[in-house]
Amino acid sequence: MEALALIISIVALIIAIAAYHKAGGVAGLKKQTEVLTDVGDTIVKATDSLRDKTADLLDRVEGIVRGTEESKEKPKARKKK
Repeated sequence: MEALALIISIVALIIAIAAYHKAGGVAGLKKQTEVLTDVGDTIVKATDSLRDKTADLLDRVEGIVRGTEESKEKPKARKKK
């Protein structure tokens, strides 16, 4: 009975190896790794670009909220009703 189990497991292993090679094997894994690396690089570039744009926008908003140095020294006169 053990011999039959061993033969079945060896046949299953051979079928699994054949299926792995048919699906692409190591070459398929390398190709997927390259594709994922390219996607990761694209995401990093987009993130860097968005970070720079956000920093610029926050600088502008800070300038608007705090005002310039001239406007701090000379406050605008308020209109009386």
